[in-house]
Amino acid sequence: MTCAELVELVTAFLEGALDPDTERRFIEHLAICDGCETYVDQMRRTVAEVGQVEPESLSDETRDRLLEAFRTFPRE
Repeated sequence: MTCAELVELVTAFLEGALDPDTERRFIEHLAICDGCETYVDQMRRTVAEVGQVEPESLSDETRDRLLEAFRTFPRE
């Protein structure tokens, strides 16, 4: 597995949604790639922190900026 492939699969990995073979390859890559290991750890922490934000606590401006960022995020 390449680093780019891992990045594409990180959400599925964190949600436990990878098939067993892909998950094995993902974990094997983490064992040999410090950069990807750090990336996955950062994603875990981000999900944990963002998951604690109550939508009502966001200002209208912040909510609108986040929605716009998601709408314009590059997709392939």
